[in-house]
Amino acid sequence: MALRTACTSALRAGTDLGVNNARTFVTTAFLCRRRPPLGPMPNEHINVRNQEKVDKYLSYTLYLKQAEEAKNKPAWWKTYRGYVEQDDPDHGAEQVDIGFPYCRPSRTKEVRERSQVIKENKKNVELEKAMRLRTFKIPLDRVEETWEKSSRPFHVKRLAEHYGVFRDLFPRAYFLPQVHLRICYSQDSGGQVHCGNRLTPTEASSAPQVSFDAEEGSLWTLLLTCPDEHLLDNEAEYIHWLVGNIPGGAVQSGEELCHYLPPFPARGTGFHRYIYVLFKQEGPVNFQEDVRPSPCHSLADRTFKMVDFYRKHQDNMTPAGLAFFQCQWDESVTNTFHNTLNMREPVFEFIRPPVYHPPQVKFPHRQPLRYLDRYRDGKEHTYGIY
Repeated sequence: MALRTACTSALRAGTDLGVNNARTFVTTAFLCRRRPPLGPMPNEHINVRNQEKVDKYLSYTLYLKQAEEAKNKPAWWKTYRGYVEQDDPDHGAEQVDIGFPYCRPSRTKEVRERSQVIKENKKNVELEKAMRLRTFKIPLDRVEETWEKSSRPFHVKRLAEHYGVFRDLFPRAYFLPQVHLRICYSQDSGGQVHCGNRLTPTEASSAPQVSFDAEEGSLWTLLLTCPDEHLLDNEAEYIHWLVGNIPGGAVQSGEELCHYLPPFPARGTGFHRYIYVLFKQEGPVNFQEDVRPSPCHSLADRTFKMVDFYRKHQDNMTPAGLAFFQCQWDESVTNTFHNTLNMREPVFEFIRPPVYHPPQVKFPHRQPLRYLDRYRDGKEHTYGIY
């Protein structure tokens, strides 16, 4: 009797197991039929278990050729480059250099000069004594001077690319700012303009002191524009200052085509970029079409586009210097709108989206004690203090 019961139980368990296996197989087959295959995955054809039969590249050139062919093959999945190119069609396009060519000094000459300096330093007894007693001080003025002559243009160019200066002012173009612009709004070092530092509209309320190294008899053009400030057109700018036909480095002796207007970033719009661009002229330029009425307190007259200005005068001038700073609203902007521009001050507010909370879980696991506070009824949520 016990043997018959055991056999009957084993037979029933085997039957149930077969039914479950058949049901699982049918479900899996149905799901596979509904979902199409993704396609061949990368490196799917390589048999990892048998590494002796894997193709071995005897030279780097052959490997590079095979890699280029594999990269150019179309794939069913979407790469990061595909997503970026879809959002920005100009991504990866060739950029045009519109500035002066950079003449790199001779490497041999630099090595010889450095070797000569090292020999002279080794013969200097006072220098050896200061180094031994740890009283030697590095002259920072000479270090800054050397940096300005060697690496500064490349650092400024990299910062300008980071802040999108070339992208917004000169689409598909760039230049190497080889001329150092020294712009200072105050006597101390706090009001100097570098590459993206922050200044307040109060500090920049009056025209700054501008100086740069220029040859005698050369002519220059200096302008200040803001690509983030226009109230009606996202692609347009407001010009804040324009001085043309500057003889040498004397900005005060140039032809002021548009008088200086202090920054007026609207309230609630965050930081704006104010960009100084210095052009070197081939000769005297007729700026009759670019002259604004003086005083110019109309934003319509100050509407400006750097691309159009450069295309108009690109045969007579070349960009050579660059400096910019960031500015945010303060109390002086209200005075500029009301008294200078004679208009009402625009105020922008950012409407933040409501805080997203996932659906409430009935039995939250490993959640803090204040988990249920976010799901309470009412506008005011009370979060416990622990």
